[in-house]
Amino acid sequence: MQSIAILGRQPALGIAELESLFGTDSLTPLLPHAAGLDLATTDIPFSRLGGTVKLAKVLTILDTTAWTDIQDFLVNTTPEHAEKLPEGKLTIGLSAYGLRVSPKQLLATGLSIKKTIRATDRPVRLVPNPETALSSAQVVHNRLTDERAWELILLRHGAQTILAQTTAVQDIDNYTERDRGRPKRDARVGMLPPKLAQIIINLSVHDTETRQRTILDPFCGTGVVLQEAQLMGFDAYGTDLEPRMVEYSQANIKWSQDTFQPVGTGWRVEQGDATHAECPHRYNSIACETYLGQPFSAEPTPDKLSQVMRDVDTIHRKFLQNVTRQTQPGFRMCIAVPAWHTARGVKHLKTLENLAELGYTRMEFAHARSDKLIYHREGQVVGRELLVLEKR
Repeated sequence: MQSIAILGRQPALGIAELESLFGTDSLTPLLPHAAGLDLATTDIPFSRLGGTVKLAKVLTILDTTAWTDIQDFLVNTTPEHAEKLPEGKLTIGLSAYGLRVSPKQLLATGLSIKKTIRATDRPVRLVPNPETALSSAQVVHNRLTDERAWELILLRHGAQTILAQTTAVQDIDNYTERDRGRPKRDARVGMLPPKLAQIIINLSVHDTETRQRTILDPFCGTGVVLQEAQLMGFDAYGTDLEPRMVEYSQANIKWSQDTFQPVGTGWRVEQGDATHAECPHRYNSIACETYLGQPFSAEPTPDKLSQVMRDVDTIHRKFLQNVTRQTQPGFRMCIAVPAWHTARGVKHLKTLENLAELGYTRMEFAHARSDKLIYHREGQVVGRELLVLEKR
């Protein structure tokens, strides 16, 4: 194990994303919100990961989970390593995961480390924290991945403790700009978060290669998937039934290119009906949020929900039949489809029961259950269920 991934709010999505890109054998689930990778941090394209909030390099593994032993190790070893850093003030932050330690104890450990390093005439600043783990915002704003800074992660794994140093963290300000800074937005068609778009794209492929590969989004809406695909290095092709959405996607992609200078430069957005249009352009995989149906601010009546589900199901069945006609066996895609949360449980598309008849196999992950691959926030009726499908 060379690296640690600290996962986001819904860790199953992050686990599946990592497994899709790097393979089952490279991945070791640790805590519910963490995973180990048998890859160096330099070999992991962190900026394209939507479900991992921190990436850390494993420094050592301690044969203890007792905090007093961990503190003794840190106090005794950090001064030597601090001497190898460039001159100037050192900034330190500590984050503990799965260990029996309080924020007060963690602060005391940090102060002990600070005192020991300052005894070598090195100025030190400790990042205070009322919790046992620093947030990604704290890591970013305190610049804890700079050359004169550490975020030391201490993570329990069975009877051992993994000590790791954070090398990358999600830039929340950049994500906010990619979301709210876009010139064309429309809440009526749903607001797909860029992080979720990244996860959908990464689930639609089986490795990290992007060169000369094109992602198709046949329900492109305002172009979030197309934007994120380009930032990863893919070429992007999108269609939408509504001309206004085509215009919105075009405007947003032009803005993204001017703002972020993405690696992927090829793109095209056209009007098209995903249920029957033939795609005239070559594409390697499909990544999209499909039609989610009528939005609900409160749970609808059973009759109303049944009607909406029937209408949405018809569109999805026709869409999948259309893709089947145009692709070869082994073709892979990830589509986000609606899943309705009710007082009686989660309601799924009827089409999911007939995937084999439609010519698809639903891909399963070794480390993430399919029923956990639903993006959902508290209070929402309509969630997004991520289906990873392969043409039979």
